[in-house]
Amino acid sequence: MKKIMIKMLNKKIYLYVGIAFILLNLASCKTPEMVEKIANANVPEQYNSSQDTINSGKMKWEDYFADPYLKSLIDTALKNNQELNITLQEIEIARNEIRVRKGEYLPFLGIKGSAGLDKVGRYTSKGANDATTDIKPDTEMPEPLPDYMIGAYASWEVDIWGKLHNAKKSAVSRYLATVEGKNFVITNLIAEIANSYYELLALDNQLNLVKQNIDIQNNALKIVKLLKESARSNELAVKRFEAQVLNTQSLQFTIEQRIVETENKINFLLGRYPQPIERDVTIFNNLSLENISAGLPSELLANRPDIKQAELDLAAAKLDIKVAKARFYPSLGISAGIGFQAFNPSYLIKTPQSLLYSIAGDLVAPLINRNAIKATYYNANAKQIQAVYNYERTILNAYVEVANQLSMIKNMSKTYDFKSKQVDALNTSVIISNDLFRSARADYMEVLLTQRDALESEFDLIEAKMELMNAKVNIYKALGGGWN
Repeated sequence: MKKIMIKMLNKKIYLYVGIAFILLNLASCKTPEMVEKIANANVPEQYNSSQDTINSGKMKWEDYFADPYLKSLIDTALKNNQELNITLQEIEIARNEIRVRKGEYLPFLGIKGSAGLDKVGRYTSKGANDATTDIKPDTEMPEPLPDYMIGAYASWEVDIWGKLHNAKKSAVSRYLATVEGKNFVITNLIAEIANSYYELLALDNQLNLVKQNIDIQNNALKIVKLLKESARSNELAVKRFEAQVLNTQSLQFTIEQRIVETENKINFLLGRYPQPIERDVTIFNNLSLENISAGLPSELLANRPDIKQAELDLAAAKLDIKVAKARFYPSLGISAGIGFQAFNPSYLIKTPQSLLYSIAGDLVAPLINRNAIKATYYNANAKQIQAVYNYERTILNAYVEVANQLSMIKNMSKTYDFKSKQVDALNTSVIISNDLFRSARADYMEVLLTQRDALESEFDLIEAKMELMNAKVNIYKALGGGWN
């Protein structure tokens, strides 16, 4: 009879297990299908008619920039800049996320100890059973009943579908993306400091130019006053020359304010409070563009940190889809425990009476109301498509930036040459107009207009030189230089 009952029980177990597997298969067979979008990483073969075999973006920033003062500023910024330090902490956060994901697919093991006291009511099912149990007087169960336990337990989700491993790989890709993000911050930081430094040198030269013009205009004012005393000029001319001097003097303080703001901008990037920026003002006019080579557009994929960051984000997004898809499938969990339990501490070491152990496995799969899993899956797919577009946009933007800066260098070089000739011509015209005015062969308005045009042209020349140096910085940034 007992054997027959055991056989019936085994048949029921097999039946239940079979039904469970059928339900699990039904639950996993209706996984939504998504079409993966493939990123287009193709770029034109060249920027212009020539193909450079050398890429200036691969140079170290210490070799690209020759000014020792600028090098010192960049070196200080790479140590103290707050934005860069914040990015370094983001890298640490991403690294810790890898440890979290790695720990999820390894077995969890812990130890447990407990102590308690249990008194059940006599008129309960458990209490009634205890009351009717025939226990000898010397072995009577204590009441209330203490409970002491010490043991170890373990649990493990078997990663059948690679869900946990893919989650870890995704975390690794995002960690590497934060590293590239840090490199991109370094590239931008170096470029911003260099541009601000060259702007500061340009402002210094403009300030010197204004001071020189104030002296020249003061001398012209004295001459006009003398001419008025000799009845060769009038009060109107004196006032017009005096107004021009005052206008130039006001321009001096405007430039000085811009110098202060630019210095403080550099100090902020260096992570320090306002202080004078050391620099050599005299080198500005001697600055020149060395041979700059753009290399091939395909090199941007390896040189630009933002492109590599977008590529790694795309890889992580693809893995996230696999993780989300695996949630439709059954998951297998295994749990086990072993330890000792007794109502008296002295009995804990008596085996096998106090020994307890357990092992169990569970197979779980979603069957009904899978909307949350579907929504997560759809979101993962949408984010993957976003990552594809972001990757393609980043590549396109990088190419456009390089093309723009190459064009800027070409056109600003020509502009600077023409501006230099314009300045020479206007400086000569200032001398001629002053001579003609002294000999009463030119009107004072001609002198004023000529001086104003000469000052404006020299300002424009300095601005053109600054834009040319900024183009040198920006092409280095666009090529992905500075981080390596």
